[in-house]
Amino acid sequence: MIGHVDRPLHGIGLNLAASVIFCTADTIAKTLAEELPIVQITWTRYMVFAVMAPLLTTRRNGASFHTGMPWRQVARGMCLVGSSLFFILGIRDVGLTEAATIGFIGPILVTFLAIPLLGERVDARRWIALAGGMAGVLVVLRPGSGTFHLEGLYRVASALFWSLGVILTRRMGATERVETTMFWSAASGLIVLSAVIPFTFVPPTGMQLLLSLTQGLLSSTGQWLVILALRHAAVSTLAPYSYVQLLWTTIAGFLVFGTLPDQLTWVGATIIVATGLHSALRERQAVPALLVVPGAR
Repeated sequence: MIGHVDRPLHGIGLNLAASVIFCTADTIAKTLAEELPIVQITWTRYMVFAVMAPLLTTRRNGASFHTGMPWRQVARGMCLVGSSLFFILGIRDVGLTEAATIGFIGPILVTFLAIPLLGERVDARRWIALAGGMAGVLVVLRPGSGTFHLEGLYRVASALFWSLGVILTRRMGATERVETTMFWSAASGLIVLSAVIPFTFVPPTGMQLLLSLTQGLLSSTGQWLVILALRHAAVSTLAPYSYVQLLWTTIAGFLVFGTLPDQLTWVGATIIVATGLHSALRERQAVPALLVVPGAR
């Protein structure tokens, strides 16, 4: 058995570091998405991921590549692939802050998914939080208006896949090594994407290749830090600090793309963050291991 260590400050620090790294990787991915196919960007990320995983796992004693839950590991890997593909689709034509805001629906989606997947009973307060979070997403998306972007729905799909992945991570966390989970996620994702890449590959320039490898390295490092953070602190402890990523994405969006979120985006962000924090506080009292860490990829 591999239990969780109660070191909340350590977990918070790791999670904050991951949020900065993810923001940097997202900024690079958004730049690349204007020039290269989405599958190719994701495939390069997984190529780096697959290289890093063995380097990290071989430094540990024991059978790091062996798992007692192969199907759950593969399912988690597929969830991460889906999350990555839909995320990059979502940020290609939508501002970083808007994409990050929509992604914070994740904690509330986990509450909803806990009903069929974890057999949890959801009380009225959870349903209210879920409705509030969805209302915040609608404020950001603004369906029916001239500012509506279909890509925002891709970000919702990304959050859904990531939420499923987090539930699987927490269900395996007590028995599966961090290294094992990272290896299986990298291997399963790379196999699936490699089967598709021949149909979409575009030869990159030197700079595009460098940026692709950099965002892959950053994304893989962020994944590793999130898994480690979940070892040291309950997700309900980490969740409030994850919302600082809205600050990083706002700064990155302004400095790199010259854009700032409008007032309605901030209204929607406030609603989503408030409902997410409410869910986190509720889960702290109930089942603290099952909430997603917002902002992770």
